[in-house]
Amino acid sequence: MVATSHEHVSAMLRDPRFGHGHVPPGTDDPDRPQVSFLRLDPPDHTRLRALVSRAFTPRMLERLRPRIEAITAELLGAMGEEADLVAEFAYPLPVLVITEMLGVPPEDYERFRGWSETLARSLDPMLPSGQADTTERAGLEFRAYFRELLAERRVRPGEDLLSALTQVQELTEAELLATCVLLLVAGHETTVNLIANGVLNLARHGMLHRAADDPQPVVEEVLRYDPPVQLTARTALREAELGGTAVPAGTPVMALVGAANRDPAVFPDPDRFDPGRFDPGRFDPGRAPERHLAFGLGIHFCLGATLARMEGEIALRALAEAAPELKLVEEAPPYKENVVLRGLARLQVRLS
Repeated sequence: MVATSHEHVSAMLRDPRFGHGHVPPGTDDPDRPQVSFLRLDPPDHTRLRALVSRAFTPRMLERLRPRIEAITAELLGAMGEEADLVAEFAYPLPVLVITEMLGVPPEDYERFRGWSETLARSLDPMLPSGQADTTERAGLEFRAYFRELLAERRVRPGEDLLSALTQVQELTEAELLATCVLLLVAGHETTVNLIANGVLNLARHGMLHRAADDPQPVVEEVLRYDPPVQLTARTALREAELGGTAVPAGTPVMALVGAANRDPAVFPDPDRFDPGRFDPGRFDPGRAPERHLAFGLGIHFCLGATLARMEGEIALRALAEAAPELKLVEEAPPYKENVVLRGLARLQVRLS
């Protein structure tokens, strides 16, 4: 079953009868694949998310703003007259932010880049032959990497999130490792796409100046028009109903976020890129029907939404101010093969 309208996707994401159906392992075996809380249902999801969410409050994240601005300025200053915005800006910015936040050595990001890309690719509903083995191997290597780091933090704790997580006694070792992998992968993969997709659409429509004037509505329109996460899936945990249609227990349902974000019943002229639709005065964020669904809804609403928005706004504004004459070198840049996470493989631009 596939849900495409804003109404149906919203209803499914909020309905507790639709979940993931994953049950955590009965034994705490760190080497056994452990489902992160992203794919768990209550009460396990509720417990794990509550423990991690303490580090993602708006107040805590606002403290990161000066550092994000500094990293952004450093990356822009290092770019030449022509650059690949993905490799030189959109990718390293959120990676450096999340690695510093977690306490992961930034020089290690080339080491775990392949693992992260493999796990992101594993979200797709249909994987190429042999991908399951590759994914399992990447997961094992990623968990081994974090096991070493966590052991160090237990002996020499710092002010980072990894050190804080080692002190949470309610987390088993397997849950701790799965959470670390999730935070690192989710903490940058989607934000890379947000920044790159934003630059591409602003440049195509001659609207880069809008990001310099006010990046907030620009980021919201990028999230609606070209969301980094295109779809998500759930399973009917018991008999349910969606849009007047009976859904038997056990039925998988695919929610097309990208389609829901272009529902003309909610967003007039939905195929037009128009940051103005989110300008203050025209948009009421308190009204659920007017919200885009790029970060989901309900209990699985993206934990890092505030951080992603902050990074996107800072990055796009700084780029617009530093390179107001930015031009695309390729009108049709290549995309990664991922289905769920929509992102550019590269974005060649001329900055001046």
